[in-house]
Amino acid sequence: MNKALISVSVEVIVPFHDLDPMDVAWHGHYVKYFELARCALLDRIDYNYPQMRASGYAWPVIDLHVRYAQPARFNQRLTVRADLVEWEQRLKIQYQIHDTESGRRLTKGHTVQVAVQGDTGEMCFVSPAILFEKLGVKAE
Repeated sequence: MNKALISVSVEVIVPFHDLDPMDVAWHGHYVKYFELARCALLDRIDYNYPQMRASGYAWPVIDLHVRYAQPARFNQRLTVRADLVEWEQRLKIQYQIHDTESGRRLTKGHTVQVAVQGDTGEMCFVSPAILFEKLGVKAE
C-alpha cells in the first residue's frame, strides 16, 4: 500500500439484510462499506459530496477494485479503513476491512475518482485547487 496522507476507520456491523443465500455478506455490499469509510474520510477534510458540488465539481468513481480474502458474516463487527493515497490528478483511496475482534483482514480494495467540472462536464486532468486547500497541501 502507498503511504496515506489521511486515514479514517469506521465500524460496521453486518446486518441480516446484507447476507446472500450462502449466509455471508453479498459481495456487492462491500462497496457500500467502502463508501461509509470514504464519506468519513471526506468529512475529515470538510470536502464530502455536498461540499464538492458547492465547489463546482463532481467526483465520480471511475475505477473500483475489490479483493475478497475471507467472508463477512451476520452480526460480525468490521473495521473499515480508508487511506487517501493519491490526490494530485485524482483521488485514490485504498480500503481494508478487518474483523474488529480478531484483526484478521477480510477484504481490501481501492477506488479512483476524478474531478469533473459541474457546469461543463469536462474531466479535470489535475485536481482542482479546492482539494489541495482542503488537504492543506501545496499543488506541485
